Amino acid sequence: MKRIHWLKCQGDWVILQKLVKMDFDITEIEEKMSKAKDVLKREFSGLRTGRASVGMVEPINVDAYGSHVPISQVSNISVPEPRVISIQVWDASLVPNVENAIRTSNLGLNPMTEGTLIRLPIPELTQERRKEIVKVAAKYTEESKVVIRNLRRDAMDKIKNLEKNKEISKDEQFKFSDEIQNLTDKNISEIENLYIEKEKDIIKI
Repeated sequence: MKRIHWLKCQGDWVILQKLVKMDFDITEIEEKMSKAKDVLKREFSGLRTGRASVGMVEPINVDAYGSHVPISQVSNISVPEPRVISIQVWDASLVPNVENAIRTSNLGLNPMTEGTLIRLPIPELTQERRKEIVKVAAKYTEESKVVIRNLRRDAMDKIKNLEKNKEISKDEQFKFSDEIQNLTDKNISEIENLYIEKEKDIIKI
């Protein structure tokens, strides 16, 4: 009986060890890094270029019904012309709030309102202004890289602790470390490519 009991306990321990190993999930880190890139893409979409785009105004929040909500929740946004953004506000009482949100957004856009329709002509950017926007894009890029590196550091610390507590083997630690590093390098490279493309888009005349 003692032998059977010991085997059962040993089996439970093996199962427990497997569950502990499952605590480290590379897909979780991959998802977090992907979200960091998504945030960067949204920030880039809000930077002015020479062309009109819905993404330019999407980050704007409007004071509506006692709270701040995205402009897309109180209006329909479209681009009827290459250098014009059209905002159709659904509630006429919110038109002044939308106008104010646009003016205080630092996008440098001047709303032209007719009833509940707001048109935003996109003025030409000076070369100096383009350089300033490129600097902002570079700042966003570096912040995104910092997020990726912090995720890498936290993941590396986690697998070190798992190995230290004998919950994974040394070989598994090396394997996970390589996977984390490859994932980090891949995301950093993709972030740099996003910046390069955005820079081209900004300085293009």
